[in-house]
Amino acid sequence: MDAKIVWLFIFVLLYWGYCIFWGIKGALSARTASDYFIAGRKISLWVFVLAATATSFSGWTFMGHPGLLYRDGFQYAYASFYAITIPFTGVMFLKRQWILGKRYGFVTPGEMLSTYFQGDTIRLLTVLVALCFSIPYLGLQLRASGFLFNVLTDGLLSVDVGMWLLSAIVFLYVASGGLRAVAYVDTLQCVLLAAGIVMIGIITLSFVGGFGKLNEGIAALASIDPKITPDGYSHYIAIPGVIQWVSTGPKAVGGAWTGIMVLTYMFALMGIHSSPAFSMWAFSNSSPKPFAPQQVWASSFGIGLILFVFTAFQGMGGHMLGGDLAFAEKFPDLTNNVMGAGLGGIDLMKSAGKQGMLVPQLIGLVQEAAPWLAGLLAVCALAAMQSTGAAYMSTAGGMLMRDLLKRYVMPNASHGQQKFWGRIGVLVIVLAALVVATTSKDALVLLGGLAVAFGFQMWPPLMAVCYFPWFTRQGITWGLAAGILGVICTETVGQALGITAWGRWPLTIHSAGWGILLNLGVAIIVSAMTQNAQDLKHRMTFHNFLREHASLPAAKRGLLPAAWIMVLVWFFFGIGPGVVIGNTIFGDPNGGVDAWVFGMPSIWAWQILWWALGVFMMWFLAYKMEMSTVPDREVVALQDDIGDIRLDLDRP
Repeated sequence: MDAKIVWLFIFVLLYWGYCIFWGIKGALSARTASDYFIAGRKISLWVFVLAATATSFSGWTFMGHPGLLYRDGFQYAYASFYAITIPFTGVMFLKRQWILGKRYGFVTPGEMLSTYFQGDTIRLLTVLVALCFSIPYLGLQLRASGFLFNVLTDGLLSVDVGMWLLSAIVFLYVASGGLRAVAYVDTLQCVLLAAGIVMIGIITLSFVGGFGKLNEGIAALASIDPKITPDGYSHYIAIPGVIQWVSTGPKAVGGAWTGIMVLTYMFALMGIHSSPAFSMWAFSNSSPKPFAPQQVWASSFGIGLILFVFTAFQGMGGHMLGGDLAFAEKFPDLTNNVMGAGLGGIDLMKSAGKQGMLVPQLIGLVQEAAPWLAGLLAVCALAAMQSTGAAYMSTAGGMLMRDLLKRYVMPNASHGQQKFWGRIGVLVIVLAALVVATTSKDALVLLGGLAVAFGFQMWPPLMAVCYFPWFTRQGITWGLAAGILGVICTETVGQALGITAWGRWPLTIHSAGWGILLNLGVAIIVSAMTQNAQDLKHRMTFHNFLREHASLPAAKRGLLPAAWIMVLVWFFFGIGPGVVIGNTIFGDPNGGVDAWVFGMPSIWAWQILWWALGVFMMWFLAYKMEMSTVPDREVVALQDDIGDIRLDLDRP
């Protein structure tokens, strides 16, 4: 057997052993339903920091992101700002959700929203969002892991066999150990994810010939690019404008990544931390202390640095290593064709969807010289893919039990029954994801486009619970339904259902953007028509408690205008319409390396600048504005159980 395959299986077995260990340990520790579903609200600081980071940045970050950067260049690299926008949602909502969860004993966001709004429709819609998020997102991750093993074992394991085998291990430790097992396994997965991306980036840069050679190659690549923006620049090193008045995003001239497309795509990825799963992550902590370091240092700074540097090396360097046949033919002196044999003549630029082959090929570059390293990098990729999937299995299974079975079928379920049916819920989620991924790959792609856009539709309900008591139950419920419909109608799945009048992503606005416009619009209009004094009094019970425990101290309220200005400026120039300035501010894109102020394309330098400013913004919000710090006043729980006792919201 090939040495690389031997090392691959050695590292996989070690990794699986770690997963099974925590599955067993979690099962032994889960004496109550609270222990199983939300780790007894006792996840420690560094476990949460690493686990939440791993959950936020999935196998798509490891495998798909470099491939799309390879295909679409630095205009797509603005997507790397999700290292900041994903935790930005956490800054907005996690601390306040934790306070409410600790006070009232919530386990799922459905329980929180239905108690706050005094209605069950919002609970059911939340479960729907969770399922629409979890099943396709999980299916994509599992299929990608099967694809990776198929490539790295030279076809020894088929995609489907690898997918089902790997999924069985994930199911075992998630179903047995619950969220505690997920959290402890995620700590290792976070380290492997980050280390793997950095190592592959360094490997790529070394084969290219160094940073200077990489930028020479980028300049040469831009000079032969047939896809030109309206301003006459290569799509690799410039975005095609603020907005384009085309029927669908993919038909945009010079690429789909206009300023408004970047902004609304970031909205979609903000849906990861507003998804129901992350509400349960918030409830699982013993205090909000881990929130700020996770949001600022682990995610915004750490993952941001990795994406803007090492992922960029992978994506752009692939052109110089044999992935782009046109480049190799035109610039043989800038090409080190080390991927040619592995690709077998495939041109990643001209073969639809083949950019997904980039990372496996980069891993394969070290398989001869260091087969152990190739095996380790393969397990890094596997860990990245499973990090997100495990969390969504666990939390979605918990919601099926708590929000459906316990609410409507088994109201007096014991702790043992809740754990049993929670495990059955995990099994249902995994099987649904695997069946879709195995039998209908087209459906998987269609549904996958909905996942994060659906998650972002939870922003208005969370805004209502955490900040704005004016929103009513009817407004939020109808708004959420309208947002879900808006996402469907402007995604590929809408076209598959016959909604073809405007195509996908009209006006280069992502489906998450269209969904939130409908969502907030309907929520505001319906809320204005359905105000009720008694309902408002009930909602104010929550908001009065939040004001006592989460309000900014009087001495810092003068900083509020600065915070608002900072956020609006960053969103406009960092990931919004103002990004067009980045095309040329640090040198003429067409001028080559000599015309670039920092020896790199202006757009890359602009992105790094606004990444650094974004890290400062996150620090200012999380620490200085105290949006993710421990409350000064202790939060006293109304009950010790997890929602089994009726809450008395009038209790002082």
